[in-house]
Amino acid sequence: MTAEPGRGGRVVIGGASGFLGRALVARARRAGRELLTIGRGDADVAWHDADGIARAVDGAALVIGLSGRSVDCRYTAANRAEIVRSRLETTAALRAAIGRAEHPPAVWANSSTATIYRHADGRAMTEATGEHGEGFSVAVAEAWEAELFAGALPGTRRIALRTAIVLGRGGALAPLVRLTRLGLGGPQYDGRWPVSAARRAAGTAHRFRRTSGRQWFSWIHLDDVVRAIDFLELHPLDGPVNLSSPNPVQNRELMATLRRVVGIPFGAPQPRWLLELGAAMIGTETELVLKSRRVLPERLEASGFRFAFPELEPALRSIVRGPVRRSRWGSEALALPRSSEIG
Repeated sequence: MTAEPGRGGRVVIGGASGFLGRALVARARRAGRELLTIGRGDADVAWHDADGIARAVDGAALVIGLSGRSVDCRYTAANRAEIVRSRLETTAALRAAIGRAEHPPAVWANSSTATIYRHADGRAMTEATGEHGEGFSVAVAEAWEAELFAGALPGTRRIALRTAIVLGRGGALAPLVRLTRLGLGGPQYDGRWPVSAARRAAGTAHRFRRTSGRQWFSWIHLDDVVRAIDFLELHPLDGPVNLSSPNPVQNRELMATLRRVVGIPFGAPQPRWLLELGAAMIGTETELVLKSRRVLPERLEASGFRFAFPELEPALRSIVRGPVRRSRWGSEALALPRSSEIG
């Protein structure tokens, strides 16, 4: 016997303390659903408590797996190991618990990433026709999904949420808003940059492509992620599902739109050498802005899902508003936290 979805049954969220997790927790509470969280700190169940996780998922209607160390970091050996471990171990823990359940959950939706697809300048990547890329980030995504779909769980429908960059108050948008307010909101240009043999061997080196700010930016509004997961609980989709707006934009359009929304008319372009230096200073990787991601939500739209924010400018205007504060350097910046999660 499996739990019946869409009837107000229990929701279990693994990794509920992150940017997306907090939004899903709020949604479940607004809906009056029983909610259990798995994670660290104030979570109801800890990841090391296998019996507690098994009790949590037994009889649940929906399990959502979100855990994983943020990729907004330098890809050092230690960080790479933690990125992989944090995804695979938590996914394996959920799979083992669901396998033990007398009444397994009807639906298990687990995070993945649209970064699984190759650098795409031309045609868009869909679930049916998308081609996987290469390198560390792609290998992580492939291993993550392999862990999700391993073994037989006949009572549970499994979904890999191939999520594009999520736009909300915080997350990946915050540093772009700050750059724009500082007059650095121009297009971000790829260029040649020396790469060590170690980085090439690790698959973390971004390969130069002459994009001239035309690399594609696939995105989705945070509200649409939450709505899409509600939709997927009720509709019989399984396997990979792209969570991405139907209207990806090029980097130069992204930055021009952000300048209009923020009200800054000028934005200096950012060549790769400057991006590389800045990324090293703040502890992130240029791949996050230079890789061309052109992803379409073919399966969601074919199943009848309608986006609340299909276009970029209304999506940004719904987010980039509210109090402006003075930073410690005296410049104005939107009151947004630092990036904590990128899809």
